[in-house]
Amino acid sequence: MIKVFFDNAATTPMAPEVIDVMTDIMKNHYGNPSSQHSFGRATRSIIETSRKKIANFLNTSPGNIFFTSGGTEADNMAIKCGIKDHNITHAITSKLSHHAVLHPLEELEKSGVIKLSYVEVNEKGQVSLSNLKELLESHPRTFVSILHANNEIGTIQDITAIGDICKEHNAIFHSDTVQTMAHYSYDLQKINVDFIAASAHKFHGPKGIGFVYISDNIKISPLLSGGSQERNMRAGTENLIGIAAISHAMEMAYEKMEEETEYIKRIKSHMIAELKKHIPQVKFNGMCDDIDNSLHTVLSCSFPETPMAEMLLFNLDIKGIACSGGSACTSGSNKGSHVIQEINPNSKRPSVRFSFSKYNTIEEVDYVVDVLKGLFS
Repeated sequence: MIKVFFDNAATTPMAPEVIDVMTDIMKNHYGNPSSQHSFGRATRSIIETSRKKIANFLNTSPGNIFFTSGGTEADNMAIKCGIKDHNITHAITSKLSHHAVLHPLEELEKSGVIKLSYVEVNEKGQVSLSNLKELLESHPRTFVSILHANNEIGTIQDITAIGDICKEHNAIFHSDTVQTMAHYSYDLQKINVDFIAASAHKFHGPKGIGFVYISDNIKISPLLSGGSQERNMRAGTENLIGIAAISHAMEMAYEKMEEETEYIKRIKSHMIAELKKHIPQVKFNGMCDDIDNSLHTVLSCSFPETPMAEMLLFNLDIKGIACSGGSACTSGSNKGSHVIQEINPNSKRPSVRFSFSKYNTIEEVDYVVDVLKGLFS
């Protein structure tokens, strides 16, 4: 059976070169980075070299990069510690945010720590900058958390403009950049952002490793206590294998970012054209059909209502096609996508997210569209 993996927004296949790096570390570098002997010093050097490499890609200082277990921990660290340590009583986010952002903010509101406001978004998922300004004008020293790119509908926010607005109103700005890290270049000297989050498995690295960027303007206490690792900011023996892997995965991404971006755009453009040709009733959620102004790795499609609608993902799966009805982090839930419900609450059309990587092909698109044609003919 043909196997097609079009669920790269959930996770990406690991690059063979990254696996080679991890294998070498496992075989040859096993000292505890906190140990003072030569084995420990060797592993400490790998960690700091990796940190410096990542910082260079982002045009920031290595002292601003702290390794975590992934994007969720990075988001929680920024949100919970940023709000607690700066005595924040009001936060702003979007109802389209990832649950790694929504849930900690909702918990803080439920416990009475903050009042939570939601910035307006349009039917494309774009944040209203004018409404953000209005909310900030009435709430001084606010914590603002806005996704750079939505993991379900591919809408990209102008985080440079949002950062400028936040700075103007003395707000703390956090952006979950999990979907865009290593797919887009960042110059953190030019963006007024206090926290960003990243996760290696979104760009062909391993699961279980990520990082949080914390700007020089913000000081927070650690989320996890128990040791002095990560310059007293994240207790626990460092994930040496993961740290070496995430920096190598980023290095590979940056070396060929422009070339691979254009390649993935061609795959996405071809799928849009073929779907329009063979399933004229198809619609596209958010801005994902705007190739140059949306997340190039994501294509969220809304299909016609049919008796097959509820079984659409199942029918694709039995044909060897992996895709998603929304965020993979809600797999197994019957609630459906909170993002789709927010931007199109009355629609009963089934939505499917196809997401691509450098390992996908035009031929795979043709196969998937041919299967979809059979389901909707």
